[in-house]
Amino acid sequence: MGVEFELKFQATEESLAAIRKGMSVPEQVISMQTLYYDTPDGTLSAQGLTLRKRTENGRVVCTLKTPAGALGRGEFELECDRIEDAVPQLCRESGIAEPEALTQQKLMVVCGARFTRYAYGVCVPGGKVEVALDTGILSGGGREIPLCEVEVELKEGTREATVAYAMDLAGIHGLQSQPKSKFRRALALYRAGCRGESNE
Repeated sequence: MGVEFELKFQATEESLAAIRKGMSVPEQVISMQTLYYDTPDGTLSAQGLTLRKRTENGRVVCTLKTPAGALGRGEFELECDRIEDAVPQLCRESGIAEPEALTQQKLMVVCGARFTRYAYGVCVPGGKVEVALDTGILSGGGREIPLCEVEVELKEGTREATVAYAMDLAGIHGLQSQPKSKFRRALALYRAGCRGESNE
């Protein structure tokens, strides 16, 4: 529980394969299925909140992410099968007052993601990062788009060391920065579907 700090990059199947080949640390393979929740009028996303339920190799984890300015994002997790049961504790642990939207309005699944993650714990000067290679699909509004990206997340140490490692990795493999989260990209699909826009 705490503040999440990570850098995200667009990738290709070829660049992911090259990164995997160059890793000299153990690989963890995780099957991810994610559901993102909001209210019918989008109250949570309007407040900068992300509420999700993710199944990770059969383990179900509910997560609330909160705004934290330029420092990253607040990230609070709880193993729980039902998002409604997890919300009160996630709100308490995050330190925010439980939003009325989570108790007085019906939560609904607005979008999701299905992907395979290849994760590596990599030592950097004075700390450790997790390198996650994600490939799969983002979905929302009855449509899907491919997902292929690299995340470098601070686990121990400094943000400066994390940024330095991530930028070196991006430079070597020609990765481009990905400013939008999985949720924001999947949410855009959902909103486009609600407006009846083409997926082309």
